[in-house]
Amino acid sequence: MPAYNYDLHVHSCLSPCADDDMTPANIAGMASINGLHLLALTDHNSSKNCPAFFRHAARYGIVPVAGMELTTSEDIHAICLFCDLESAMKFDRIVEERLIRVKNKPEIFGHQYVVNDQDEPIREIEDLVINATTLDLSEAFSLVDSLGGVCYPAHIDREANGIVATLGTFPEDPPYTAFELACGDALESYRERFPILDRLSYVVSSDAHQLWNLSDGSNALTLNAPADDPQAVRRALIAYLKTNRR
Repeated sequence: MPAYNYDLHVHSCLSPCADDDMTPANIAGMASINGLHLLALTDHNSSKNCPAFFRHAARYGIVPVAGMELTTSEDIHAICLFCDLESAMKFDRIVEERLIRVKNKPEIFGHQYVVNDQDEPIREIEDLVINATTLDLSEAFSLVDSLGGVCYPAHIDREANGIVATLGTFPEDPPYTAFELACGDALESYRERFPILDRLSYVVSSDAHQLWNLSDGSNALTLNAPADDPQAVRRALIAYLKTNRR
């Protein structure tokens, strides 16, 4: 089975905390330089740059994954990934209705650009996308699952918006079947603290907000899918992340 170098947590210029040069074309180009084969775009509470991202990733032979970094009502960050663009955009519309609305102040938080196929800004989102939503983690998991996607806690080894830091623990009987680490070296220590993690799938991703933060290609997943069939690769990825190792 082929191995895919991956990064499943990347922000574009739609996230106010990301650099404005984190456009879909630039992200895909840097990912190609870094030797990545599988790449997810996961802006804060939005998937609106995923259509442009899909087109640019295809130019470099990278398998694109449409996603989102959701902020739940508990103020926990969760990665939501989908098998297809249509499902991601449907979830995007749901989240947009559940976002706690506060007007963005670009001079403080940064711009929130939606871009077209030419990597040109076509509009700027007015409401601050980094706010929490009214979706709790359990509801988010169920919604994403109903759309054929997967939802799991992001960067559990970080203080800011990590599930462990926010709740003070990792649930003993979670509905989700995967988790993300910011640093792979933290895996064993977290498994020792929370034995349930040994039963879950995991990934290590960059949470890149600048081009130089993208993963260097050192993280890989072996998936039973041919590289020339992006949809099959995405299905295999979702299946892996939904595999509970009990």
